[in-house]
Amino acid sequence: MILLDQVSKIYKLKKGDYTPRKALDKVSLYIKAKEFVVLVGPSGAGKSTILKLLTCQEMPTSGRVVIGGIDISEVSKKDIPKLRRKIGFIFQDFKLLPKKTVIQNIAFALEITGTPTADIKRILPKVIKMVGLENKEYSLPSELSGGEMQRVAIARSLMHQPKILLADEPTGNLDPENAWRVIDLLVKINKLGTTVILATHNQEIVRKLGQRTILVADGRIKEDSGSQLSYPNQRSAIAAT
Repeated sequence: MILLDQVSKIYKLKKGDYTPRKALDKVSLYIKAKEFVVLVGPSGAGKSTILKLLTCQEMPTSGRVVIGGIDISEVSKKDIPKLRRKIGFIFQDFKLLPKKTVIQNIAFALEITGTPTADIKRILPKVIKMVGLENKEYSLPSELSGGEMQRVAIARSLMHQPKILLADEPTGNLDPENAWRVIDLLVKINKLGTTVILATHNQEIVRKLGQRTILVADGRIKEDSGSQLSYPNQRSAIAAT
């Protein structure tokens, strides 16, 4: 499903900098379809860069990133939005539109892609029910708790029915009770067949989840509890995606 093959990422110099910043250094990683993977590591370790590569927000400086058999470096700019529709993304700060209701925020994900209204109306109730927001459909974000806002964000990411769901510190702004509601929802989504990649600093979540955990530090993978899943060679890994 997902292959990083000797991937390095060096960010260009900014004004006042003298040394290019190497965010990733020859990272190799294979994630099977329907896996639940947790990325851990300190700030600046490279976790967010990995997620940005998977959504084509960034391109590798060297090495290859292959998603579903597609090398992202070979995808034309006009086809990147099509690839991104296979991937849902959840942020720490929700990124909801403050003047739109819950149902409008969720539907917006498909409206901007020109999806027919009939299709949106068919998908919308299923997604709202999945995240447990049936009684909040016409509330504004300002009327919701932090946990409810994050569930709106998750619902929005599911509207494309993605094969991969990326979550970058989704519980960072939540109290423990709401944090676990979000994590339980991610586990439920994973059990329905979606590959989930969660980046988090929360060690309690990591410990209780008991899922494959990858430690990223200094731009490298230091530990991988699922290292036995590593691909035996590049050819077989690509064939498996």
